[in-house]
Amino acid sequence: MCAKPKFYITTAIAYTSRKPHIGNSYEIVLTDAIARYKRMQGYDVFFLTGTDEHGQKIEEYARAAGVTPKAYVDKVAGEIRAICDSLHTTYDKFIRTTDPEHERTVQKIFKKLYEQGDIYKSEYEGLYCTPCESFWTQSQLDENGCCPDCHREVKKAKEEAYFLRLSKYQKQLEDFIENNENFIYPEARKKEMLNNFIKPGLQDLCVSRTSFKWGIPVSFDEKHVVYVWIDALSNYITALGYDPDGSSAQYKKYWPADVHIIGKDIVRFHTIYWPIMLMALGEPLPKQVYGHPWLLFGEDKMSKSRGNVIYADDLIRVFGVDAVRYYLLSEMPHAADGSITYEAMIERYNTDLANTIGNLVNRTVAMQNKYFGGVVQPDDAVGEYDEQVRALALETVKEVERCFDEYKISDSVASILTLARRLNKYIDETMPWALSKDETKRARLGTVLYNLLEGIRFLAVLLTPYMPDTADAIFAQLGTDVRSYDSLKTFGALRAGEKVGEAKPLFGRIDAEKLLAQLTAEQAKSEEAAASAPAAPENAAPAVEGLAQIDIDTFMQVELRVAQIKACEPVKRAKKLLRLTVDDGTPEERTVVSGIAKWYAPDDLVGKKIVLVANLKPAVLCGVESQGMLLAADCSEDDVKVVFVDDSMPNGARIR
Repeated sequence: MCAKPKFYITTAIAYTSRKPHIGNSYEIVLTDAIARYKRMQGYDVFFLTGTDEHGQKIEEYARAAGVTPKAYVDKVAGEIRAICDSLHTTYDKFIRTTDPEHERTVQKIFKKLYEQGDIYKSEYEGLYCTPCESFWTQSQLDENGCCPDCHREVKKAKEEAYFLRLSKYQKQLEDFIENNENFIYPEARKKEMLNNFIKPGLQDLCVSRTSFKWGIPVSFDEKHVVYVWIDALSNYITALGYDPDGSSAQYKKYWPADVHIIGKDIVRFHTIYWPIMLMALGEPLPKQVYGHPWLLFGEDKMSKSRGNVIYADDLIRVFGVDAVRYYLLSEMPHAADGSITYEAMIERYNTDLANTIGNLVNRTVAMQNKYFGGVVQPDDAVGEYDEQVRALALETVKEVERCFDEYKISDSVASILTLARRLNKYIDETMPWALSKDETKRARLGTVLYNLLEGIRFLAVLLTPYMPDTADAIFAQLGTDVRSYDSLKTFGALRAGEKVGEAKPLFGRIDAEKLLAQLTAEQAKSEEAAASAPAAPENAAPAVEGLAQIDIDTFMQVELRVAQIKACEPVKRAKKLLRLTVDDGTPEERTVVSGIAKWYAPDDLVGKKIVLVANLKPAVLCGVESQGMLLAADCSEDDVKVVFVDDSMPNGARIR
């Protein structure tokens, strides 16, 4: 018996800074659909996902939350895994970069590269972006002198560090990319990497840090921790049991990866840093890196500070798992950004799922029960329109396969929906209700319904990677266990004499106006609760009488800055809240939400200078992320006054 061909597929591991929104969750659903499809085709699939848990940013988030970094990442990693599970993804392993085996192997990798001269010790002086954990030269900054990736402020940094010799492998990498046409996919990403990053010349990469401690210690120099690139990127091989001293049978079976599924914003790391690390280790390179586009909220990138974040669990609560999976996979174009709003979700749910697919299955099974007691009839005659339906069903299988090979998943969904529409049209063309009135056309009626049931069976098999629960429900209504991918090679695998199940609606049509009103009311209720809740930190100690004394070091942890209010507006559906845009002297303005609408109109505040608590842990109030807090005084039981400062104080000046 021949062994199954292997297929190793990975997502990028999610950074454990905060709970991921639906735009982040798209990637795990996309990867899951590909993994499910390859399993249907007979591949031995290994599907890896997980979390990236080290770095300076995590250390800072944990400090602000008043917990240890490990406690912080444990919580967020748990949320990320729960979201993966709620979306019914079938990963084979969920790796965490805090896993002891991963940490030990990363130390071995670092040491091996150092001992063979591919990592060397030097000193770095440059411009550092904490959110991206990246060093930049002055010439690499954007037009505002900020990080070219996230466009936030960079700070001068100088420290001893270890470096990976990217420059040593530049020509080898360039030749590999040129000679492996589909290594970087789609083509536009390949051109960007070659022309913008590789051909201009690669600079050696900083791969250790000494300015923070939350990382994997360098085994032979524990003043240093391994920087994100070697730590995070190595997960793709450590998860399989790679070891410089001798790798596992699992590693030898599945590596190299058939495809890394990643967001378009991290293509550079996966097609420059990662391949060079593997070249230095003497290991094969992945076969392909697919940089998918982003899922936007309307036309904007999702951002908590913009208040336009949607979470997977909220969507699942409203629409169900399969509807969310369907929307994500059908909406995202191959090489352009996709879009999501509640209005668009409702429209797609009603038209595609309730009307086109759900109604087709429901009325076909109902007719089979009504006209033949549920018993599937022989396919005895071929009449007008039959061959068109059969040919399209077989062609749809080929089209779906082509789309999956090219990762054009939304196109594959469109082809399946085209078959469903054609089957609905076939009902109108053949009019089973009219055939049922003529006993001489009973065989013809049986054939028409057989073609419909078999066409629906094709739909159920093809929909399995996208909507597995819905596919199961369709098979149950068809009353068949013929659901293999191989059964789609010919039209006619459904067995006559079997009995269909009960016709049940798959998707109930949504009243858009009613649901949107309900969602608005829920949002307003949560906003009211957030506005009235005390702004206490997590894990706060219970209140006591009197004032707790603190020392000067504790006070200095609170960063008070002068900030100027540049814009102000009410927060929608939240009577108590104002949304302020403030300039605190940094390149990027920040948003602050404050419950002072009862005492101040927006026009009263614009241009005024205030005292900003600049390092307060961000909090989402009524759908808007507040990135700080202004100081105000309780002057009486029902009177609050904002603390304004002199206009002569410069924005960003620290108050001590």
